Amino acid sequence: MAESFGVDAERYDRTRPSYPDALIERIVSNSPGPDVLDVGCGTGIEARQFRAAGRRVLGVEPDPRMANFAQRSGIDVEVATFETWDPADRKFDLLVAGTAWHWIDPVAGAVKAAEVLRPGGLLAVFWHVFDTPSTVADAFAAAYRRVVPDSPFPVPPSGSSADLYQPILDNAADGIRGVPGFGAPEQWRFDWERLYTRDEWLDQLPTSGALTQLPPDSLAELQDAVGVAIDALGGSFTMPYSTVAVTAVRTRTV
Repeated sequence: MAESFGVDAERYDRTRPSYPDALIERIVSNSPGPDVLDVGCGTGIEARQFRAAGRRVLGVEPDPRMANFAQRSGIDVEVATFETWDPADRKFDLLVAGTAWHWIDPVAGAVKAAEVLRPGGLLAVFWHVFDTPSTVADAFAAAYRRVVPDSPFPVPPSGSSADLYQPILDNAADGIRGVPGFGAPEQWRFDWERLYTRDEWLDQLPTSGALTQLPPDSLAELQDAVGVAIDALGGSFTMPYSTVAVTAVRTRTV
């Protein structure tokens, strides 16, 4: 699944939300210099935000289709998994990963982050957490169970999105704690909202990891069912988001 998102890189970049300005500003203000390594940079969504904040960004991305899209927007990207990527003795002031660190072994990732960060540098990995309105979520779940009855994904998943994401955040923090050279990890949270029209939400739906490899007819059936539910809400809905980051500072001594 990790390598399936590039099947439609343009759609992914067009529909996936960027990260709140407050997050970018806090990360930048807590990093000591301009050199940023963006791990799992995808199409360059957060890389472009850090570039706009005056930083020099190098991306590492395993999917050449996603990397190519980011490169076309002017981001310097090297195609590799982070675990196998060769930093060639390069050092960075900031290492970020936007909705990507869960694809990386948390301990191996933290070890490599410690290797490439300068003393005082910041590691910041972050994700969007959201709870789709129940009318839309229920319609999706019913259609998904009908269209993909043998799926290994629990739909709907039990619990809130915040509860489901907490193990991911905990794994990231535990990986950092297990590696000498980092201070105690912190968790930052930024709450915001986005209004989605019917067409906007249906456009982004195929970028979900559970759907990137569905046959076109199955995907269309899912989109039709979700579209009916959004129409019942008046053709749009407001999605509450929280963007949550796990951060840690590279200490000066190991």
